Amino acid sequence: MSFLYRHRFLIARRIVQLTILVLYFGANAWGWTILQGNLSASKLFEVIPLSDPFAVIQMATAGTIVAFDALIGAGIILLFYTLIGGRAFCSWICPVNLVTDAANGARRWLRLDDVERKVWVSRNIRYWVLALTLVLSALMGVAAFEFISPICILTRGAIFGLGFGMALLVGLFLFDLFVLKHGFCGHICPLGGFYSIVGRFRIIRVHYDSDKCTLCMRCTQICPEKPVLNMIGKHSAAVTMGECTNCGRCIEVCNDHALDFSLRTPLTKDVG
Repeated sequence: MSFLYRHRFLIARRIVQLTILVLYFGANAWGWTILQGNLSASKLFEVIPLSDPFAVIQMATAGTIVAFDALIGAGIILLFYTLIGGRAFCSWICPVNLVTDAANGARRWLRLDDVERKVWVSRNIRYWVLALTLVLSALMGVAAFEFISPICILTRGAIFGLGFGMALLVGLFLFDLFVLKHGFCGHICPLGGFYSIVGRFRIIRVHYDSDKCTLCMRCTQICPEKPVLNMIGKHSAAVTMGECTNCGRCIEVCNDHALDFSLRTPLTKDVG
C-alpha cells in the first residue's frame, strides 16, 4: 500500500484542522468571510452561526443570558455530532490533537511504550472534570473551562500569536510524552467527555469484521481510546462506545481490512 493510502485519514484530518486555523487567521488578518471567530463561536459565510455547545452550557450554568444566535449555533453543532460525527471533533477539528498526536508519535519513536507503566489514571476523570467545570461555572459566574482551555488558547494563538500560551502547549506535549499516554485528550479534557456522551448514537461508526482479522492487534496499539475496540478477536460488531473519536487510525493500520467505517442508525442492533 502507498504511504498516502496508509495515512489517508490522518492526512485528511490534518488538512481539515489546518484549513480551519488558516480560515480563522485569514478572517482576522485579511477580512475573509468564509469562517469568522473561533472554535467557541463562529459565523460561516457571515450567515450561519456555529457555537461550541459545551461553552454555551457553561455560560447558561453561569447565569449568563445566552444570545439567540449562540443557541442556534450550539444546536447546529450539537445535532451534527449527536447524529453523525460523534466525538469526531477531537480528532478532526480540535487543534490540540496536533500537539497530542505529536507527543504520541514521539512516544513510539522513543519506545516509551515499552517501558513498564507505573502510572494508571481512569479515563472517567474527564467526566468528573466536566461536572466540576459546570459547578465552577455556576459558582464563579463565568464559563470556567474557557479561561484555561488549551483548545481556546491554541486557536487564539493561531489567530493572534501564541505568546505565553506556548508554555502551556509545551507543558501539554511533555505531559502526554513522559507522564501519561493520551493524558489530556484521553483522560482529562471535559470537552472530549462531553462529545463522548452526546455521540453515543452517532451514525458513522467503525465496524469490525472478525472473519478477516488475523489478530495482529495493530489497531489496539494505535487507538487513542483502546476500550472502544473491546470486540477485537471476539466477534464482529460496530464500535458502540461514545469515546471513539472516529480518527480512522485503526482502519489505516489494519492490513487485513477487518476494520472500516460504516453507517449505522440508533436502532441498528449489533450482531455478536
